[in-house]
Amino acid sequence: MADNLHEVTTGRPPVRERADAARNRARVLAAAEELFATKDARQVTMDEIARAAGVGRATLYRRYPDTTSVAAALLDEHERRLQHRLLEGPPPLGPGAAPADRLAAFYAAMTTLLERHLHLVLGAETGDARFATGAYGFWRVHVRALLTEAAVPEPDGLVEVLLAPLAPEVYQEQRRRGRSRNQIAEALTWLSGRLLSSQDSASGQG
Repeated sequence: MADNLHEVTTGRPPVRERADAARNRARVLAAAEELFATKDARQVTMDEIARAAGVGRATLYRRYPDTTSVAAALLDEHERRLQHRLLEGPPPLGPGAAPADRLAAFYAAMTTLLERHLHLVLGAETGDARFATGAYGFWRVHVRALLTEAAVPEPDGLVEVLLAPLAPEVYQEQRRRGRSRNQIAEALTWLSGRLLSSQDSASGQG
């Protein structure tokens, strides 16, 4: 299943790596994780990562062209676990619940991911780079499917609106202003309930 999720999120089959390459990758990611956790990920440099990992710059650049790609590699595993739960996990996050309940569960899961790994998301998915990631494409397909199931008019016009609160810069600013993760998730749950539950009622009346 993990291989299939890799293809969904990247469009490429997983690549088998040599043992020495795997060791270097693990050292790089461990060093980067520590650096990203102790300072703003957007301020970390490739030279800092190479020094902390004990690898040459050429070795680092051979696999990762920039710090964004390093952060994305770290974040990938966390995101793929969530994707698996969306596809095959129990409801309401997984299939089998009403669209409003699934969207609320998605928001709760995403705010938890942001709370735990914001330093990585800020390094990998800020600005325009966010929209080019395989993970964003996955979230977009999921939310659009829920909107379509709930018979929301013009789902393509709403999907980016519903994903916008999950932008790492937005989440970071809300936390800076004193909102807790639970408060943010509750506000998004209210939003999903107002939007999708009203559509469920309207379609039922029709």
